[in-house]
Amino acid sequence: MTFFFYVVGILLLTLGISFTIQSDLGTSPFDALLVGLANHVGFTVGTWEIIIALIVIGCNSFLKKQKPEILGLLTACITGISIDMWLILLENLFIPELWYSKVIYFGIGLIAIELGTALYLHTNIAPIPVDRLTLIIQELTRTNLFYSRTFIYLIFLLMALIIKGPIGVGTLLIVCLSGLILNYFMSFTRKVLDHV
Repeated sequence: MTFFFYVVGILLLTLGISFTIQSDLGTSPFDALLVGLANHVGFTVGTWEIIIALIVIGCNSFLKKQKPEILGLLTACITGISIDMWLILLENLFIPELWYSKVIYFGIGLIAIELGTALYLHTNIAPIPVDRLTLIIQELTRTNLFYSRTFIYLIFLLMALIIKGPIGVGTLLIVCLSGLILNYFMSFTRKVLDHV
């Protein structure tokens, strides 16, 4: 049952990422970095997810002063493949062109990202290295998820600006709201999954 929620969480998270990319209103700073790298350097968005994950695993290992969490790379690989899969499927189904359809796409994406993240994190099976970094910073600074998530997003926002990733009004909304929504879904999924 735990593995089921892990897979559902990853699929929801990556579907949400793909929705925000397709909305063309701006993605999370991390995803903007991935899309920027894919557009200007080459490879797919999912491939860059895996490459950046390797770098972040090294950072996490340094911050925690412990062996690298190689299992996190497995999650990053599943995530990368899933992002590319959803992007291909969504591109073949429907690309929003009118402003309200873009807003709907973005809204669905934002909720799916945070719900998916909360679901798969709650299973405690190998978090994506960036999410592990969020938890490490939360632990080191003794703050809540909102502050650690926002701090990480600001770093990736600067990197995405440099690489000319898809930064837009949606990016600002994600930076401002992501931590709050994730905080809510973490407590919500904990209650639901503990009950299940």
